[in-house]
Amino acid sequence: MKRILTIVSCVMVLFTISSCTKQYITPNNTASVYATIAPTDWSLYTVDNKSYMASINVADIDNNFANTGAVIVAISYTDGVYEQLPEVYNGTSFSYTYNNGNVTIYAQSSDGSTPVAPTQTLKVKITLIATN
Repeated sequence: MKRILTIVSCVMVLFTISSCTKQYITPNNTASVYATIAPTDWSLYTVDNKSYMASINVADIDNNFANTGAVIVAISYTDGVYEQLPEVYNGTSFSYTYNNGNVTIYAQSSDGSTPVAPTQTLKVKITLIATN
């Protein structure tokens, strides 16, 4: 009797394990948009007066995409090396927001107390990931 129960248990465990499936979901629509932000493109963010902001027009972000898609932003100080935001670089904290047709990048001191405008040109890579 123990032998039969052991065999039945083993068969049930094997059946359960073999019925598991892995599901891989890959984005069906991704796109990258590149932009350059010059030091003169930054303006004081007047809501808090502690940040500078630079806006980038991204036509691919429509209202539907803003509600259902995903946006990843990275900046580069040197060619080919991108660092994903949010990030602190040389005492400057970078973050971003996005909405219909726009990505806005913010810069402030790492302690959040004073506005800091970047003094060199930044290359920006905006990755758009559409979801179902």
